[in-house]
Amino acid sequence: MLDKPDKKFELIREIVSKEENVLSITELCRIAGVSRSGYYRWVNAEDMRQARERRDQEDFSLILQAYQFRGYAKGIRGIHMRLLHLPEPIVMNVKKIQRLMRKYSLYCPIRQASPYRRMAKAIRTNTVEDNLLNREFEQHGPRKVLLTDITYIPYHGVFCYLSTILDAYTKQVLAYVLSPSLELDFVLERVNILVREHSVSLDSQTLIHSD
Repeated sequence: MLDKPDKKFELIREIVSKEENVLSITELCRIAGVSRSGYYRWVNAEDMRQARERRDQEDFSLILQAYQFRGYAKGIRGIHMRLLHLPEPIVMNVKKIQRLMRKYSLYCPIRQASPYRRMAKAIRTNTVEDNLLNREFEQHGPRKVLLTDITYIPYHGVFCYLSTILDAYTKQVLAYVLSPSLELDFVLERVNILVREHSVSLDSQTLIHSD
């Protein structure tokens, strides 16, 4: 930490302020390997640093509220999206969110497994297959190609999430689930609904496609 000039300047100021100190600022700067002019620039910029710290604390409080929204922790991009979806949207770039989270030791939760991989497991496939369709979505007939998607819907100042499974041939929605959060296991529930209500019309050749 003392490799950083700011930390060295802080230490010099702390030593100078002590009554028992006998070293001059010039000597302390020489010992620390920093310039005397640089130290005085740092001292004179104290008001700017304090103003920047106040702004950082205010912005971090918004980040923390977004992080804790609905009672579960979010990643950087989830925080970014939550800030954009406030009644009065807040535009804060991802790099700034990342910097402030690192500064105040706020960590993202461990990334969960992809819901699409869990969906593949739910329909008894062990791997995510290669693209077999070549964008030929309608040539295989009904119940042969199923398309999946997740979208968000604004509702009274908040957002809910809609997960659907669509028959590529008939354009019929075979299953859908609404959720107040992407963190909930609603994608798997959508597959359960599909199997429960349409298993008779599906066979081993049916493909589920997602972007």
